[in-house]
Amino acid sequence: MTSGNKLTRWILIALLLGVVCGLAIHYAMDDPGQVVQHFGLVTTIFLRLIKMIIAPLVFATLAVGIAKMGDVNVVGRIGLKAMLWFVGASLMSLTLGLVLVNLFEPGVGLTIALPDAGASSGVVATGLTLAEFVTHLVPASIVDGMAKNEILQIVVFSVFFGVGCAGVGEKAKALVDALEGLSYVMLKVTMLVMWFAPFAVFAAVASAIAKSGLGVLATYGVFMAEFYFGILLLWLLLFAAAWVVLRGRAVTLFKAVREPTLLAFSTASSEAAYPKTLALLERFGCSNRIASFVLPLGYSFNLDGSMMYCTFATVFIAQAYGIELSYAQQLTMLLILMVTSKGMAGVPRASLVVIAATLAQFNIPEAGLLLLLGIDHFLDMARSATNVIGNSVATAVVSKWEGQLRTEDEVAAELENATEPSPPHQGIG
Repeated sequence: MTSGNKLTRWILIALLLGVVCGLAIHYAMDDPGQVVQHFGLVTTIFLRLIKMIIAPLVFATLAVGIAKMGDVNVVGRIGLKAMLWFVGASLMSLTLGLVLVNLFEPGVGLTIALPDAGASSGVVATGLTLAEFVTHLVPASIVDGMAKNEILQIVVFSVFFGVGCAGVGEKAKALVDALEGLSYVMLKVTMLVMWFAPFAVFAAVASAIAKSGLGVLATYGVFMAEFYFGILLLWLLLFAAAWVVLRGRAVTLFKAVREPTLLAFSTASSEAAYPKTLALLERFGCSNRIASFVLPLGYSFNLDGSMMYCTFATVFIAQAYGIELSYAQQLTMLLILMVTSKGMAGVPRASLVVIAATLAQFNIPEAGLLLLLGIDHFLDMARSATNVIGNSVATAVVSKWEGQLRTEDEVAAELENATEPSPPHQGIG
């Protein structure tokens, strides 16, 4: 059994043990708060280890890839294709959430006591204006951007840095080689950190179950079932879209990324799965240069699961308070969310923040978020896993469009001969 399969097996075992342990703590202790706090510490350590990796990994792989492309037009072409896919996927996700919430009407006739309309949810509603987005896009200091793990800012700087290296040519060769070495080191560090994942999965699941128990799941059972059904439909749509471009390899792609998808689901963090997703997409056959460019972009512009949840949850809260939104208003909401959901990566409880801002624009009580806070962790698990799937599909599709998706035979031959991860300079000729 390969190390990847072993890790997947241990994550599944940790997931099951976490459920059992969480239930035992919930029913055995009157106040499991202190135990939950200790479990939270384990998860926090793992997520901090992941954050430690992301900035140098994104910078090294992306800067080297662009430097070796040598042509700014190629960068622009890949970026345009990626953004076109992101916009299409975003519209599909938001529309699906809107259609399903109108079809199921989970908020109509809700038997749960509604929070007072004036109550505070504790979530700070921040709307992202065009001016704020543009100023946030470009880092005032790359050191500050890396310190805060602002992926979009790191991508912008890496693109300029890579183009600069390509423009200098031979004089930058030593620097590019050093960055290539850094990318190898960071991939090795990633492999080491990933073995801590089962402990983090166990702690995250046990903490959530110990705090809320299964009672909260029973209370919101219909809502959660309908949302997870929507997530399943979204996966099917993403698979269909991948099949149109990749044909039979769509099946291989979904199998290839099952480990980071499971990791994102278990930890409720798509960011935790980023390093492993990048490595496995390259093993699937994607050009490292395209993967290291499209994947971090997707973490800011292509959070499919989170976007579907935004429309689903916003209309659910409106239904719960008996506020009827016209189709024109819902269409306006969809278009607003198309903009406000961009750049949500890196914001704690990002989906809730975006929803809070949207509620305010349609005079829907922000207190409605209190209906969702108790189960948000379990909903976030599905959202995070879907974000990984969506960005994996986007990366594979753009690689295919660029003619840089290696065949299964080529990948098999490389794996037979490889003794270390494929270097970033493989891919675009």
